[in-house]
Amino acid sequence: MEASNVSTTSDFTLVGLFSHTGLHLALFFLVATMFATGLLGNTILIFLIATDSRLHTPMYFLLSQLSLLDVGFPLVTIPKMVTDFLQGENAITFGGCVTQMFLLMLMGVSEGVLLSLMSYDRYVAVCHPLHYQVLMRGQVCLVMVGASWFSGALVASIQTSIALQFPYCASHTVDHFFCELPALLKLSCADTSDYELALSISGVLILLLPLSLIFTSYSHVLGAVLRMRSAEARRKAFTTCSSHVAVVGLFYGAAVFMYMVPGSYHSPQQDNVVSLFYSLITPTLNPLIYSLRNREVRMALVKATGRADFRAKR
Repeated sequence: MEASNVSTTSDFTLVGLFSHTGLHLALFFLVATMFATGLLGNTILIFLIATDSRLHTPMYFLLSQLSLLDVGFPLVTIPKMVTDFLQGENAITFGGCVTQMFLLMLMGVSEGVLLSLMSYDRYVAVCHPLHYQVLMRGQVCLVMVGASWFSGALVASIQTSIALQFPYCASHTVDHFFCELPALLKLSCADTSDYELALSISGVLILLLPLSLIFTSYSHVLGAVLRMRSAEARRKAFTTCSSHVAVVGLFYGAAVFMYMVPGSYHSPQQDNVVSLFYSLITPTLNPLIYSLRNREVRMALVKATGRADFRAKR
């Protein structure tokens, strides 16, 4: 192949999700509405946890970090997609593509690790309530959060640096609405089959290790809940834990399909739907799942709303 057809610095063209047809316009406004809703919901949740003293607990501290990641996830992809659609341009620079890929991997891995650590928090709260304050003291929570962010940064740095070593051909059209590693590898002039296999294997490890911790934690939690004599205690434990299980299912279901199933087994259209699911739908649903099913969060919201109304009347 001629050198003129190989580049590592040229711009890329993203294939958008929408065209200017009636159905796609409706879907575009639905995506924009979900983006605004998710951004507002997660921001409110972060604000409530930071300002309400009743929410200054390890569980809500970890939840605030989850909301922070859920703010960042759609911000990396959706504004760019919306701007491209409105302007009729789908170009992205090589640097922008790499940055997008790095940030998404950083937040994706960090969220996966964080969800597993949140399951450990619930295990301690239900199975060892008398030791909860010691086992989940402030320093431990900070280490947990630091470990999740460090894991994401490490994996993102390694994967992105390896992807940059491949040359990319004259066709720079990414069959995706943002720069994601599996879609970018399809444009490489070099043989990436070994790396894609290694990516799938690492995806299994990165996903299955946290999932194994989640499964182990909730197996113990379920056993402890079933042994509780108080119906009220069982209800409260099930409500809190089921919210977390729902979030885990939404996130990991999409991630397993995207990174554990080899790319040859799913189409670009399926990749777009799955990526939209975990980059937009899941971050939008997370604050709704936690706030609607959590009495403490609802009370903090009512308190904050009442305080705002009082100040407005004055």
